[in-house]
Amino acid sequence: MRHNKHRDSLGVTREHRESMLSNLAASLITHGRIKTTLKKARVLRPFIEKAITKAKHASAKTEKKDAVHLRRLVLRDIRDEDAVTLLFNEKVKEFTARAGGYTRIYKLGPQRLGDAAEMALIEFVKADDEGYKKSKKKSSSKSKKPKAKAEVTEAPAAPATEGEAKS
Repeated sequence: MRHNKHRDSLGVTREHRESMLSNLAASLITHGRIKTTLKKARVLRPFIEKAITKAKHASAKTEKKDAVHLRRLVLRDIRDEDAVTLLFNEKVKEFTARAGGYTRIYKLGPQRLGDAAEMALIEFVKADDEGYKKSKKKSSSKSKKPKAKAEVTEAPAAPATEGEAKS
């Protein structure tokens, strides 16, 4: 059975895809943001976030052998030793307070001229970045419950005019 086996192949072989993702991840770690196609950025996001999670776990380990094991697992995927060292020693400190969502993808307006591919910018999210606030959606009129009418309280009686007061 082939259940749940589909991954975005990006139109290349498995070896090429692994190499491409390794190079994209190394560039992202080194530079902090890269410009690529939207499809590659969407495939890169879970790839790099799993590596960052392993780096976070390695920084929390007390025994050195456990941290080395996680570093070697990341080196298996991202085959740039300088980038992995930068991730494990410096960049991981930015993500210790975040529970996930280490990257953000921005769609760029125009398409690439050569092949009309949609372009995107993928970058690391800053540690203190709260992200966008979700706007409150108005619920549809069908699901809206009728509001209870507010009780109308009578206003205090207005003072009598001079003519009424004298009589």
